[in-house]
Amino acid sequence: MFDAVSFDSLFFSQLFILAAAHFLAVASPGPDLAVVVKQSIRYGKRNAIITSIGIGSAILVHVAYSAVGIGLLIKNSPLLFDILKYACAAYLAFIGYKSLRVKASEPEQFNQQVRVDEQSGRKAFSLGFITNVLNPKATLFFLSIFSVVVSHDTPSLWLGTYAIYLSLATMTWFCFVSLVLSKAAVRNKFLTMGHYFDWVMGVVLIGLAIKVAFSSL
Repeated sequence: MFDAVSFDSLFFSQLFILAAAHFLAVASPGPDLAVVVKQSIRYGKRNAIITSIGIGSAILVHVAYSAVGIGLLIKNSPLLFDILKYACAAYLAFIGYKSLRVKASEPEQFNQQVRVDEQSGRKAFSLGFITNVLNPKATLFFLSIFSVVVSHDTPSLWLGTYAIYLSLATMTWFCFVSLVLSKAAVRNKFLTMGHYFDWVMGVVLIGLAIKVAFSSL
């Protein structure tokens, strides 16, 4: 009985450390946050939340490859890591480029018009999922935390628990950000800037792409 309690205590302590480290990582600025901000202002609450769910779902991919050891292969192979980071940089630069191509319009028109480029739920989900899966910052976080905190003897049940928690916690955080930024008062304030907001976000995303491209292990 004592051994069983001690055994469970070990994994609860692992979960606590994972939760604390994850909160600090997910709350820090990065590609995921930039994309959610853009979605919240440009497309509103629904699509921002769907994008947040996509980001959270991608966490399961990171946990899966970290748990089975593929993460170590990425970490020990500069070529694989470079492929990952350049793919992420290219994707962020593409999103930023699309934002820079938004045509100028009067603030009043921008604030009231029905958007002709309405984004589907599928595209919103894919945007969040791909952004997080390709994010080398997320890759390095899970490689580090799983190599330091999670032992090789951790049962599959607990690994599954970690994965579900981290995924749901990520979704919850970015859904919260989505709800705050998509409030009418907040969103309308940004929307009055019209195309300027899109251009600023385009520059931010391209800046992040450059930062990712020059990141290292």
